[in-house]
Amino acid sequence: MQLIPNNLIGFFDDPLKTLSSVFDDTSLLLLISCVLGLLFIASFIGRMLERQTDDRVNIAVVRAFNHRIRAWWLMIAILVVGFVTGKTCTVVLFGLISFWALREFITMTPTRRSDHRALFWSFFIITPLQFVMVGMKEYGLFSTIIPVYASLLIPARIAVSNDQKQFLERSAKIQLALLICVYALSFAPATLYLELPNSDNEGARPEGLLFFFVLITQLNDIFQYGWGKLLGDRRVIAPNINARRSWEGFIGGAATTTLVGALLHSVTPFEYWQAALLSLVVAIMGFFGGMVMSAIKRDRGVSDFGTLVQGHAGVLDRIDSMCFAAPIFYHVAKAILEHSDKVTG
Repeated sequence: MQLIPNNLIGFFDDPLKTLSSVFDDTSLLLLISCVLGLLFIASFIGRMLERQTDDRVNIAVVRAFNHRIRAWWLMIAILVVGFVTGKTCTVVLFGLISFWALREFITMTPTRRSDHRALFWSFFIITPLQFVMVGMKEYGLFSTIIPVYASLLIPARIAVSNDQKQFLERSAKIQLALLICVYALSFAPATLYLELPNSDNEGARPEGLLFFFVLITQLNDIFQYGWGKLLGDRRVIAPNINARRSWEGFIGGAATTTLVGALLHSVTPFEYWQAALLSLVVAIMGFFGGMVMSAIKRDRGVSDFGTLVQGHAGVLDRIDSMCFAAPIFYHVAKAILEHSDKVTG
């Protein structure tokens, strides 16, 4: 008698086997090494600039730079630890990030006593269940738990609490928090379970696809910010929402992200033009994610969601682009892989 289902056994994968597969992927190993090397150099430069007493050095800009580098170290460390320990640990780590992001979102606005039961379900039942389903590769469940079942459960549970004040706003806030912080982000580790067909990039691994997604998402934020500063913020898209996001930054950043994505296609199972397409999708959706989360912060009158990384915003401020880009990246990548499999078949 089999006590544990086969799909649940897959959730407890062999870390040594996963680690071996990562080291077998030369392109992925080289990319991770390059990123770590650049972070070491950037950290050294930031530390040296912070010690400068020259008036020409803008201390505020230097500190912001160093805080962003620390946030990058945190993200890369999470990915590397996840890759070393296996897919299961990667899913768990993303689940913890999702839990913290949900906490930041919920605590941004006051809740009523009658919401506590619904929040308990959101934090301790729905969120863990979502990532368990991802680890069990149950696409039919993890793609519907929150948008279908949770979207019906949350308002029903709040209604049973017998508190009608601001019922619509309270229900919508919890539902939106679950959709963005939990549901959307869960598609990032879900890429580890995509079936990769034979391709020209024989060494491509699912870990490389996830690393590619996270790296491109973060680079896109940097490119859009850099192009905005380089060309000047003359055409700000929505000044009441975010005065730093301009058309110059968006177009320049998206174009650069697409180019870099094409150059890094070797860590993915895709051709260069497919990797470029995915990178463009990430750039567009990442931009939308930043704008939406800025609108929420402006509406609530706050500048940041939290302070998990000391001195530099919260975890949700660092993953807002990733939350919006992850489900679209997953489904576009899945569609390309299925189409390639049909063609080769």
